[in-house]
Amino acid sequence: MPNDDDKNIQYKGVEDAKNNIHVEEIAPSTLETIDMAFYDFVNDKVNNYATTNEGWKKTPVVWATAERSFLAKNNKELLDADGTLIYPMISLERASMKKSLTRKGSYYGLSGDNLEANRFGRIEMTRKIVKDKTKIFTVAANRSIYDTVKKTPNRQRWYPTKTNSQVIYETLSIPMPIYVDMIYTVNIRTEYIQQMNDLMAPFITLGGSISYFVIEKDDHRFETFLQEDFAQNNNISSMGVDERTYQSTLSFEVLGYIIGEGPNGDRPKVIRKENAVKVKIGREHVILGDVPNYGKDKSKYRD
Repeated sequence: MPNDDDKNIQYKGVEDAKNNIHVEEIAPSTLETIDMAFYDFVNDKVNNYATTNEGWKKTPVVWATAERSFLAKNNKELLDADGTLIYPMISLERASMKKSLTRKGSYYGLSGDNLEANRFGRIEMTRKIVKDKTKIFTVAANRSIYDTVKKTPNRQRWYPTKTNSQVIYETLSIPMPIYVDMIYTVNIRTEYIQQMNDLMAPFITLGGSISYFVIEKDDHRFETFLQEDFAQNNNISSMGVDERTYQSTLSFEVLGYIIGEGPNGDRPKVIRKENAVKVKIGREHVILGDVPNYGKDKSKYRD
């Protein structure tokens, strides 16, 4: 049965001393995990720089540019004295998300052994033999042989001479991954065409000629594809009084997956279960009025 303590398990190479199980821990994959994987990739791996008035400087990466009042309080370095955004700047946004019926990933169907009503299945992480409980069935099998032999040492029943098919396993399972297709947009905004050229080049060359690469977060890996179209939204041809800026938008498709329901889940992340090896149905002879088929002593049965 599930243990309440397992709700707080976050699966990372640790030894479970109590049960002697090595659990290869990985943090559950959530929507935020995928978002952070994409943000970290753009901010740390692509790591774009551009020439500014202050020289060769790293271009700030922000997530879906917040309200000006929020930026003024928490990201003052992004605004000048008048409260105007300082360019160049890169902003990220999760534009759309789709649960495809045809792109299921490695786990295409539900797990037949761990189906739950109106819930997705679970997959087995690891399994071990429960030694103390399995030993009880082994000894019982040996006693059926050696207790009928005269002068057999009592310790013989503890020696595993008979193959025991009644083995108890403790199984650890986690929720089955649910695959989602996510579209992220990268908006690059600069004041000069040179800055735009410098910032666009590293994105265009991602994945080489096939535009494919992998992003990672908390030991989870997500396949990512750079989309073909690069939208240009410049206003340099306008004759108005608006600020002249260069803006380009790139799209990325990320094949992500989610493990569990997140903070709203009512089930443990890791469930421990033991299998049944024998089924016994008890009978009350007195209530049912049973009479033994053999033997003369019927005193404990009702006539």
